[in-house]
Amino acid sequence: MAQKLYIRPIAVAESPQSEEGGVIRLAGGLVYASRFALIVREGEKVISRRRFAADEAGAVLGALPDALAVEAAAQWANLKAQHGPLSCGARTLRLDQPQVMGILNVTPDSFSDGGKFLDKPEAALEHAAAMLEAGAAIIDVGGESTRPGAPAVWEGDEVKRVVPVIARLAASGAAISIDSRRSTVIAEALAAGAHIVNDVSALRHDPRSLEVVAASGAPVVLMHAPGGEKDLHADGHYADVVLDVFDALRERRDAALAGGIARDRILLDPGIGFGKSLAENLALINALPLFHALGQPLLLGASRKRMIGALSAEAPAHQRLGGSLLLAAKGFEAGMQMVRVHDVAETVQALRVWRGLRDSALTDFSQLGA
Repeated sequence: MAQKLYIRPIAVAESPQSEEGGVIRLAGGLVYASRFALIVREGEKVISRRRFAADEAGAVLGALPDALAVEAAAQWANLKAQHGPLSCGARTLRLDQPQVMGILNVTPDSFSDGGKFLDKPEAALEHAAAMLEAGAAIIDVGGESTRPGAPAVWEGDEVKRVVPVIARLAASGAAISIDSRRSTVIAEALAAGAHIVNDVSALRHDPRSLEVVAASGAPVVLMHAPGGEKDLHADGHYADVVLDVFDALRERRDAALAGGIARDRILLDPGIGFGKSLAENLALINALPLFHALGQPLLLGASRKRMIGALSAEAPAHQRLGGSLLLAAKGFEAGMQMVRVHDVAETVQALRVWRGLRDSALTDFSQLGA
């Protein structure tokens, strides 16, 4: 049975406050790491773990057998990779800073704001304009709820929901992503002016989606969800949720590459809340820096998720702002290039404070001594 290897950063900071043991720049410099765990597993069983400092990487990785050494070298390079900007029509999204994606649900039954903008294009556009004014870099338009138990939507209805809104947003110059798993909807949305595809099934749901995305040249977000066509939340059984999600995203990344999607067009999302228990979601949040080893920009979507309610006396979705902001901040600290949120103004404010603290830490070493 083939062995698999993982390099997990375990000491991550917003600045290289100490040179002892060396540091490397994760995510092109968003955050820094000084210590790592080298994990090897065979099948579902972890067979070795070793901690090492950044300046020990050459010796530790160089001592691996050939079967693992190539993967180790690739992951080590991926951890340090700098990601170029994404072109979104007239806008360019830089990935050397976290970006905020604002959620616009044009659905009757989304868990947080279902029905608020369905059949109300002017209200939807006003909300999108408010999110852009508040600092959203991109608006994510969705016409199907992916909450647990939500019924499937006919693709014709989904097109009718999202395309008019996307066309109006595109005319205003906004950067837009289409949140869909159906090739027909994706194609219509891109034709109407969407720039990015956000597929919660990681291009598994519709066999034609990969072909459509590859032909368009549009960037695509591949999200982890364990389930299939009828229920994305089903079949969430993990030997180790962190390593299993890593493997699943690696497989979907490679499938996208094999299907003709360029490496610099792929973003990855660990799928917080999709087919995961509270404990599994928490484990993933704490392990976010690991996913930089896949070599792609990362998106975190944890806004108003049920895990927040589970940790706060079952607070309803519209009362989960505090938890959402903390999870977004965890994303910033882990070097996520993008966070997908409902509460844009508050998240942008949190991001600006985080950036101020990080920039100060990068330039002020007066209290650290010689």
